[in-house]
Amino acid sequence: MLVADLPPEAFGDLLTESDRPPAPGAGPFVRFDSLLGLAVRRWCPPALGLPAHATAADYLARRRALGPPEATRRLLAAAGLGTLLVDTGLTSAAGHPLLPLPELATAAGAAVREVVRLESVAEALAGRAPAAADWPAALREALAAERTAADAIAVKSVLAYRHGLAIPAEPPTRAETVRAAARLLAAGPPARLTDPVLLRHLLHTAVDLCAQHAPPLPLQLHTGFGDPDLTLHQADPALLTPFIRAVEPTGVPLVLLHAYPYHRQAGYLTQAFPHVHADTGLTLGHTGARAATVLGELLELAPFGKVLFSTDGYGLPELHLLGAAQFRHALSTLLTAWQADGACTPADATRLAHLLAADNARALYGL
Repeated sequence: MLVADLPPEAFGDLLTESDRPPAPGAGPFVRFDSLLGLAVRRWCPPALGLPAHATAADYLARRRALGPPEATRRLLAAAGLGTLLVDTGLTSAAGHPLLPLPELATAAGAAVREVVRLESVAEALAGRAPAAADWPAALREALAAERTAADAIAVKSVLAYRHGLAIPAEPPTRAETVRAAARLLAAGPPARLTDPVLLRHLLHTAVDLCAQHAPPLPLQLHTGFGDPDLTLHQADPALLTPFIRAVEPTGVPLVLLHAYPYHRQAGYLTQAFPHVHADTGLTLGHTGARAATVLGELLELAPFGKVLFSTDGYGLPELHLLGAAQFRHALSTLLTAWQADGACTPADATRLAHLLAADNARALYGL
């Protein structure tokens, strides 16, 4: 998350997963014309002393008048978050550095724990240019050292961006890995890990290290939509099924992040495999007024003890607040409808709300 006085265009660029500029001729507030933009205007203005649905221009003027630190403090306080699990693989947004974790904890008034991004560790290792023959051992050592140094609560892969989720279940051989490492190192810096052999080796090395932790550390995997760097149909979590089967004997939990529009596939996988969980993350913020429908579709098959809340807030503190507010509203809408239909009792609804909002995450991550 960043604390910066952003012009309307830069603020708007953080309300989309696209890394492209708007269409020619679009005004400075065009990014607000989406369900995510409407959600910002619904949930965030009251935290800054404005009525809900204030115009984008009035909202940004009020934000600027308060100053970024005060606006950030108010927005994060209104989110009511207890613990933030932060993927540290990204270091900037809109050209500004993200807050260091201690400063984020202070701003949010919450505990902060780190999630290590696997590809970032491998790319940093490539920058140190080990011998290709040393790559397997050096990677294992680097991952173990990063997890220990960060006291990481989980690890994460962005395989969906780098290759797609359709990978063979088995790890590559040592010879295959060394040959692929030689190609990567010969290309020189800066390294970007896209070779499917090295990505498979990275995932299996991480699974092995996670399995050695007691209890095993979760491995998060980005699935579903994201910025144009991924190809959407290759981010369907169902493509991970062979890998999921291969990981099952290790006991390492796999957390499918976001998933939209493949959230129903994610729900099925959580039902079919005991070590698979689904995190609503990015999805509920972006689907705005449709969030209750999308959450209901995920829960059609997913066991209630396998679904996790997160905001996936990035860049803007607004995304933490609206992610939390959207989740609460969507879940409340859903559970109210279930009770009215006789599908559950008020006691059931209360228990399920606690599970999805916090207890499932506490249990999975050992919070």
